[in-house]
Amino acid sequence: MNTASKLLSGFALAILAAAGVQAETYHGVVKVTSTQTRAAVRAEGVVAARSGDQFSDVAGQGVARIASSVERASVRSQGVLAARSANPYAEGYGQGVTRVESHVDRASVRIQARAVARGDDLAI
Repeated sequence: MNTASKLLSGFALAILAAAGVQAETYHGVVKVTSTQTRAAVRAEGVVAARSGDQFSDVAGQGVARIASSVERASVRSQGVLAARSANPYAEGYGQGVTRVESHVDRASVRIQARAVARGDDLAI
């Protein structure tokens, strides 16, 4: 009886699985029929590419003018200054230079660094 119930449950699951499976039909490759020439389609593509995003919020507004009382040279110099300054969002910003207590001579560290850069073997 145990094997019969297992077989029946197996058949029931197989029937449910077969009922749920549906195959898609293949209609072949869709053929495109167009009355326009390649040159006309290319010209439309160029116009569409240069027209911008017609679905954006400011599509028809054109170039926005901003009234400002600050001179261009002043804004440029502030930008250059900001680009050359430290990153204020960096980790450890504003903590100053970290001092490390070391008993190693600077000259020996430089010699080792130059030897490594040249590919020389170090005698350690």
